[in-house]
Amino acid sequence: MKDERTPILEVENLKMTFVSGKRGRKVTVNAIDDNSFKVYEGETFGLVGESGCGKTTTGRTIIRLYNPTAGKMTLMGRDISGPMNKELRHFLTDNVAMIFQDPIDSLNPRMTVEEIVAEGLKYHGMTDASQRKALVLDMLNKVGLTHEHASRYPHEFSGGQRQRIGIARALVVKPKLIIADEPVSALDVSVQAQVINLLNDLKEELGLTIIFIAHDLSVVKYFSTRVAVMYYGKIVEMAPSDELYRHPLHPYTRALLSAVPQPDPIFEKQRQRMHYDPKVDHIQCDEARMMHEILPEHFVYSNTPELERYRLML
Repeated sequence: MKDERTPILEVENLKMTFVSGKRGRKVTVNAIDDNSFKVYEGETFGLVGESGCGKTTTGRTIIRLYNPTAGKMTLMGRDISGPMNKELRHFLTDNVAMIFQDPIDSLNPRMTVEEIVAEGLKYHGMTDASQRKALVLDMLNKVGLTHEHASRYPHEFSGGQRQRIGIARALVVKPKLIIADEPVSALDVSVQAQVINLLNDLKEELGLTIIFIAHDLSVVKYFSTRVAVMYYGKIVEMAPSDELYRHPLHPYTRALLSAVPQPDPIFEKQRQRMHYDPKVDHIQCDEARMMHEILPEHFVYSNTPELERYRLML
C-alpha cells in the first residue's frame, strides 16, 4: 500500500563523525552512524535515547550547525546536505527553527525579550519596526506571555518563562519544521507539562511539524506521533508511538521503558529494571545488522536470527 503522506524531511544514510586529539593520537567518534528516516508533514517525530547517543547532533546536523560527514538530507524536496552558501542558509532559516535545551544560556542577557524575539525578523529583512513589534507582541501572547514582558531582560524570568521566550523566538519567523532539543529537561515537572501542552497547542494552531528530542520516554509517548530510539549514534528501533510502547522489541528499547516510573507505589516497589548489555542481549553471527520492517512502520535494527526472535515476541 502506497504511503500518501508527504515527507517534509528525508534523511538518508546520515553520518556525522568527530575527530579529536593531537600529535598522532586521534580519536574518531561516530556521533551519527548511517541513519535513515522520514518526518512527515504535520507530525511530531520523537528522537529518544540516553545522553551522548547522538540525538542533539542529529538535530544540529539537520539545521546545518554541523556539516554532515556523509549522507543526504532533503527538506521540502530540496537537498540541504551540500555545501553551505547564502541561498541555502536563507532557505534553512526560512523553513527550520530550533528550540534549545537550556533556556538560560540560549538567550542573550543583554537584549530585551522584544529584541530577542525580533532578531529573526530583522535577519529576514523586515525593516518596519512597528510591524516587527506587532508580530513580536502577538507571538508573546501566543506563548502565554504579556506585552509588559517585552521590555524585560531574561534574568527577570523563571525557567519556564525563558523557555516560552525561546519558543516565541523560534516560531515568530513561521518555520515549517521545528527541532525541539530537549526543551523541557531543565524544567520542573509541573512546568514541563505546561510547556508540552503549549507546544501541542501551537502545533495544531500553526500547522507545525516537530522533531522532538528527549531522553524521557514518558514525555515522548505523550507528545510524539512516531518515535525513533537511538543508541551510540545508531537508530535501533522506530515505530508509531503507541506501537513502540505496546511491542518494544530491541533490548535497548525495553531497557529504557523499564526505567519509566509509574504512579503506583506498589508497582514501583516490585519493578525490576532491565539492563542492556550488547554482548549478552544479541545473537552474534557473521551477518551485518540492518533495519527491518517487522510490522507496518515498525522497524528494528537486527540480523536475521534476531529478527526471528523478535517475531516470536509479537
